Amino acid sequence: MMLPARRAFQLLGVNAAIALLVSLFSELIVLWYVAVGASLLAVFIDLLLVMTEPAPRGERFMPHSLPLGVKRNVRLKIHNTGKRPLTLDVFDHFPLEVSARGFPLRLGLAVGSFAEPLYEVTANERGKLLFPCLQIRVRSPLQFWWHDLKLPVVSEVKVYPNFAAVAQYALMATDHHLSHMGIMKKRRRGEGQDFHQLREYRAGDSLRQIDWKASSRMRRPISREYQDERDQEIIFLLDCGHRMLAKDDSLSHFDHTLNAILLLTYVALRQGDAVGLGSFAGQSRWLPAHKGQHNVQHMLDALYDLQPTTQAPDYAQAATELLVRQKKRALVILLTNLRDEDLDDLLPAVHILRKRHLVLLASMREQAIDQALDKPVDNQEDALHKAAVQHYLAKREATLQRIRATGIRCLDVAPVALSVNLINHYLDIKRSGTL
Repeated sequence: MMLPARRAFQLLGVNAAIALLVSLFSELIVLWYVAVGASLLAVFIDLLLVMTEPAPRGERFMPHSLPLGVKRNVRLKIHNTGKRPLTLDVFDHFPLEVSARGFPLRLGLAVGSFAEPLYEVTANERGKLLFPCLQIRVRSPLQFWWHDLKLPVVSEVKVYPNFAAVAQYALMATDHHLSHMGIMKKRRRGEGQDFHQLREYRAGDSLRQIDWKASSRMRRPISREYQDERDQEIIFLLDCGHRMLAKDDSLSHFDHTLNAILLLTYVALRQGDAVGLGSFAGQSRWLPAHKGQHNVQHMLDALYDLQPTTQAPDYAQAATELLVRQKKRALVILLTNLRDEDLDDLLPAVHILRKRHLVLLASMREQAIDQALDKPVDNQEDALHKAAVQHYLAKREATLQRIRATGIRCLDVAPVALSVNLINHYLDIKRSGTL
């Protein structure tokens, strides 16, 4: 496609001025004919020159995956394959799910040279995204035209949940650093469920830890040391229904849930457990429980394009399908956004699950509710609003108490606090040996 450049409009203005001058002085008509003819000839020659020269060559270099909401750089490489210096405008066609900064790019390229400009992208939605082409506008030799070209430079990228939290956790995943995240791993020397090793007696060891046979053989006190049970299974049961579309900040409740799943997956795999996942309410996926740190990547691949839907959750169906798929006893973590009206469907579902599994229900509470309680009361309208919020919270707590009364562990937290609370409850369950 050919587009007129600024110089073409300037030439048109000059010809218009000459035409106005000729309208006042008719004897200058020959000057106008000469000006128009010369202008048309120059524009036509310029058009032929820019259309017949070789097109620039473009490349795009970017990561194969992007974390959600995190800025990353994309590098372009534009080659001048022609025989004259070029002035270019470059624009990359990025998908609507991505926001970009740095366009348009104006480049000057000498003969046989190339440029490698950078621009910044931020992925705003998870999933598989396509960058279809590069658009380049080449200015003609006489600068009357822009030659608009679309180069078929195709890139496909996967946008994952923000795994920066997992990477950060990897750097502080020792016992004395866990508290930096609010994860309180209470150490109890020698206590646990599985035998770990024999060692010399230390001050503070209980008498029941002493191995009397080993002590008599070694002629000094020897204690048994235990560790938390390993080789257990954790199954996330993820609600993909309409309430997970709720949004308190830049991330939806669903995205906060995915981040919590990834972080707890990392912790559980380090503890020697196997982790799996099932989803319901419009998006039905199943990832059997596996051990090993490589399973973090498997979990990322299973979650990166999973999206909440407008469907209502069917807890009973989800519980029934899980029982069919998961035969071994496991810790089932049901992640949802609970309402009072869900209780009639939820209670039978968790009763089905608890016959074989240990169930932890994690429900997210909108931050707007907590913020409303913190606001000062200045008038009657504020008082009524605050009373309504407290009434809603009282009903919500009553619903959770009914669930807890059946023996189901419950969490009701803001989305930003979900990760830490899930990990703390998981570690408590491991230490208690109830799984």
